[in-house]
Amino acid sequence: MTLTAVVHDAAQVVTLETTDEDRADEADGEERTDGERDGDVHTELAVYEDAAVAVEDGRVARVGPTGPVTREFPPENAAHAVDANGKAVIPGFVDPHTHALFAGDRSDEFEAKLRGKTYQEILEDGGGILRTVRATREASDERLLANLLGHLDEMLAHGTTTVEVKSGYGLDTETELRMLELIDRADDRHPVDVVPTFMGAHAVPEGRSADEYVEEVVHDQIPAVESQGIAQFCDVFCEEGVFSVEQSRRVLEAGKEAGLTPKVHAEELARIGGTQLAAEVGATSADHLLHSTEEDVAALVENDVVPVLLPGTAFGLGADYADARQFVEAGADVAIATDFNPNCYSQSMGFAASLSCVEMGMTPAEALVAATTNAATALDLPAEVGTLQEGAPADIAVLDAPSYVHVPYNFGVNAVDTVLKGGEVVYRG
Repeated sequence: MTLTAVVHDAAQVVTLETTDEDRADEADGEERTDGERDGDVHTELAVYEDAAVAVEDGRVARVGPTGPVTREFPPENAAHAVDANGKAVIPGFVDPHTHALFAGDRSDEFEAKLRGKTYQEILEDGGGILRTVRATREASDERLLANLLGHLDEMLAHGTTTVEVKSGYGLDTETELRMLELIDRADDRHPVDVVPTFMGAHAVPEGRSADEYVEEVVHDQIPAVESQGIAQFCDVFCEEGVFSVEQSRRVLEAGKEAGLTPKVHAEELARIGGTQLAAEVGATSADHLLHSTEEDVAALVENDVVPVLLPGTAFGLGADYADARQFVEAGADVAIATDFNPNCYSQSMGFAASLSCVEMGMTPAEALVAATTNAATALDLPAEVGTLQEGAPADIAVLDAPSYVHVPYNFGVNAVDTVLKGGEVVYRG
């Protein structure tokens, strides 16, 4: 075994673990804080003080008080020794919903929204998604890849070590396949793990009806995506004025037949039934959910669909926020994401956590669980991802702050000092 890294003398090391409801707090020097509840099981933060993390062959070998850990795993023997004196150590963030591959600029639309134009009005005027589609189709592979790698650099600097990236700015078979190929190339070249999602049903192209375009997605795009073999998920924008519930169902069921796991953009601008659809088709996640009802929440919990809440989108639109408390109190494994895209231009999971606490009523512990282990669940990743438990991938963010609470508390500032991916130092602030 190779001693990859030792992060030592941290003010806090925070791990996440799932435990029985009545488990005693038995570890020395360890506090437990509730995150999300799932029936009789908690996901809890285990907070170790004056602590260290040892990494062997890219996985966490030991977590605990600095003295015992460093005696067993001397920092001087490690490929990477990180002195975290006065700093908190947390799992790297998992961002389970982004549209980070695109070309063009839509900052003028931000001003238009401030003057009172709605999202739908901008879209009807040829802006919004369709404007980005035109720019993305025209951009070279080199430009698109450079754009995505730059965004991944920014995400990494803010502590994200795994991210989902969707296609969907192609709206034709050729460009959708190009986008998925570039997402795959970015995954090969960048330290951040990139999870690819096909989203041909992101908008209706100009000059087409929704029904006509759904036929193309089902009969042309999805078979080509299956043959390409890159995408893991199939997503659809189930929304008023975009794709109806039945149109969305056709896309998702065709995707399932092609081996693509369903995801649904649901109830963002209006409630039309996307959440119930996600439950019915066995989606891994339903995302946005600003207008979901108690009935919708119950359907997600009953069918093990992860609700992915995107507070940055509500912030950018000046809209009401999703009611996180109704999901948490119903026992859902709530996740949060940036929704980074030209209409929600933030690569920071820390900012999403701040909004989750201030605007959606989550606690800092709930927000951290939502941004790590629950977000990994929304991507069907192995259970140990986003936990820093022993045996987990050593994806680690070291904060320039004494407590994980500073992630949402110190809003507007990047609290991340150092990032390790698989125990390798891949970013220093």
